[in-house]
Amino acid sequence: MKNLFKALADFQQEVPVIHKGTQGYGYSYADLPKIFEVINPLLKKHGLGFTQLVGNGDIKTVVFHIASGEMIETITNIPQGVQLKGMNEYQVLGSAITYIRRYALSSLLGLVTDKDTDAAGQPEKATTPTEIKKPELNASTFKKMIEAINSGQGEKVRAAMPNYTISEQQKVALETALKNN
Repeated sequence: MKNLFKALADFQQEVPVIHKGTQGYGYSYADLPKIFEVINPLLKKHGLGFTQLVGNGDIKTVVFHIASGEMIETITNIPQGVQLKGMNEYQVLGSAITYIRRYALSSLLGLVTDKDTDAAGQPEKATTPTEIKKPELNASTFKKMIEAINSGQGEKVRAAMPNYTISEQQKVALETALKNN
């Protein structure tokens, strides 16, 4: 992994802060085209590449060293059952995929895409947290979780559990399966 880590460290020393330029509803963010515009020439210069694969309810982000084939990856679950005002389920899915791709890639590459207010000592405007309703763990997803546990993917299931409202029965069954595998 020494080739990958050296190239990634060199990349991180050269990549600038990517400023937020796209406006959302009451917030701004660095969108994927802006991130790609900044990182792609530097990735090429340092012999790095990446891919983001969507499947099985998650997104796998892989950063690799082209010459050696060394790679690191992260897997992020796509939340299920989310509803956004004015969007159909496919639009919500597309929005979630784009959001996860942006943040997973930024995290894996160590990108800074926002202003660091900690060092400046300037508090940001306080916001009132809003409770996000988690989707109910339906029978189909519950079955997939049990199957995943039984196939050795217990940590993936454990990481996904907080994303759902889980009945006491389901919780006991999942915890028992996790304990036994």
